[in-house]
Amino acid sequence: MGKLRILIPKGRIFDNVSRLFAEAGIPISLSERTYRPNIAADWLDGKVMKPQNVGELLEIGSHDAGFTGIDWIRETGSNVVEVMDLGFDRVRIVAAVPAEMDEAALRGKKLVVATEYVNLAREWLTKKGYDFRILRTYGATEVFPPDDADMIVDNTSTGQTLRDNGLRIVDTILESSTRFVASKIAMADPEKKAQIDELAMLFKAVLDGREKVMLEMNVNKIRFPDLVAGLPAMRSPTIAPLYGDDGYAVKVAVPRHEVPILIPQLKRLGATDIVEYELRKVVP
Repeated sequence: MGKLRILIPKGRIFDNVSRLFAEAGIPISLSERTYRPNIAADWLDGKVMKPQNVGELLEIGSHDAGFTGIDWIRETGSNVVEVMDLGFDRVRIVAAVPAEMDEAALRGKKLVVATEYVNLAREWLTKKGYDFRILRTYGATEVFPPDDADMIVDNTSTGQTLRDNGLRIVDTILESSTRFVASKIAMADPEKKAQIDELAMLFKAVLDGREKVMLEMNVNKIRFPDLVAGLPAMRSPTIAPLYGDDGYAVKVAVPRHEVPILIPQLKRLGATDIVEYELRKVVP
């Protein structure tokens, strides 16, 4: 079986993806001034590229799978298979203008719109009926208004950078997050598809593990029925008799965010010696 050729973007996405691989049991490291990461799996071959290029490189088949924001897949119109939404690096692609500029001012002139998202911007501006000219940028788009542009189309996570530069958001064009995507050519190859599916299974197990914790507790026989009836579980709790026939040890995986409410409830239901610990992976 040949190696699966994967693309990992630079910057913040690389950090999050490499952490995901590490938690899946496949550490990745990248030396300075190199674009070939070391991957602790002999069936994987990686390359680091800009997120803007990932979709098109997968479409032409020079690589098998990769990671990028759905914003760049939509911007480039790349014909790829979305394997899964990893859920991190969430941003919004927004249109923003100087805070003092109202809708009448926007409609009263031919707008200069600064953006890296040329295609997404053009589609949105045309749909809204604006008269416009697009000025392509290469980073730091927020500095263009008001001297060099009337509007920007850019990505933001909190909107704070836009506010700091005197801009207000007029519309959200797209909500984006990092996706695990694959070449259609690779997905048509049974061996490559099996490798991609294996990675997706590991990633899902890690992401599910991040969302859950394990609770372990003891309960006496009298309180046991009420406790079990009040337990949430992925399927059913794991139950074992305690030494000396004094009751039961109970384990259950629960959503992390429910723990502050759940532990007091379990105490009221008779649980003792409650222990909470992390899960590394959850494989249904």
